[in-house]
Amino acid sequence: MELKGKKVLVTGGGGGYGQGISAVLKRAGAEVWITGRNAEKLNRAAAGIGAHAMEADVTSGADWDRVFAEIGDLDVLVNNAGAGGVLKPVAEQCDADIAAAINTNLTGAILGCVRAARIMTARRSGTIINISSVCALYAWPAWSVYTAAKAGLAKFSHGLYTELRPFGVRVTCLTPSWGQTGFNRAAGIAGASEDAEKAAQCTSPEELGVLVREILETPDHLAIPDVTIMPMIQDICPM
Repeated sequence: MELKGKKVLVTGGGGGYGQGISAVLKRAGAEVWITGRNAEKLNRAAAGIGAHAMEADVTSGADWDRVFAEIGDLDVLVNNAGAGGVLKPVAEQCDADIAAAINTNLTGAILGCVRAARIMTARRSGTIINISSVCALYAWPAWSVYTAAKAGLAKFSHGLYTELRPFGVRVTCLTPSWGQTGFNRAAGIAGASEDAEKAAQCTSPEELGVLVREILETPDHLAIPDVTIMPMIQDICPM
C-alpha cells in the first residue's frame, strides 16, 4: 500500500502505541484520524501529529457510525484502543468490571471491523490491523479476563482474515509485549516500563508505528496474518 493520501483511523490515538502509530503514518503521507475518550489528551496528541481528532468510545456503535460518517472511504483501520481493566483474580471481580474489559478490548474492535469490512469489501482493498497483547499467548494470575479478551481478538482476526481475503482486504493481528506506554500505571501495576533503564529497552510507540507502516507497505498480493514483537529484555518462561 502506498500510504500517501490514504485515509487511516487509529483508535486510542491520544497516547502510547496509538500516538506513535499515528505519528509514523502521518509522516508517511497518510491522512490520519485518531479517536479516544479523553478529549483534552486526544486534541493535544492530534495537534502534535497533524491528525484529525474525534472523541469517541469504541464500545459505542453510534460513536463508530459517527466516526465513519466523517471519514468516508477508509483505507486503513488500526484497532489499538484497549485497557487492562481491573487486574484481580476472577473471584474478586464484579460483573461490571468484567463486561467493561471485554467490551473495551474485544467488542469495540469488532464493532469497528464490521463497519470497515463493509467499505473495504465493496472497494476490494484495504487493511485492518488489530492490536492484541502477549497476554493472549501466555497466562499470568489476575490477567485472566484481559487475556480472554485479547485472545478473542486474535482468533477473531484470524476468522476475519478468511472472510475478507477473497475481496483483496488484508487483516493482521499485531501482538506487542512490554512497551514504553502508560499501560502499567493505568492498570495500577508495576513492571519493566516503570524502570527507566529497562523501559529504554522495551518497544517504543515510535517503533511499533514503524512496524505498522511496514505491514501496510507490504506488497498488496502478500498478507501478514500475525506478528508478535517482544523486547529482548523480557523473559517469558516457559516459552
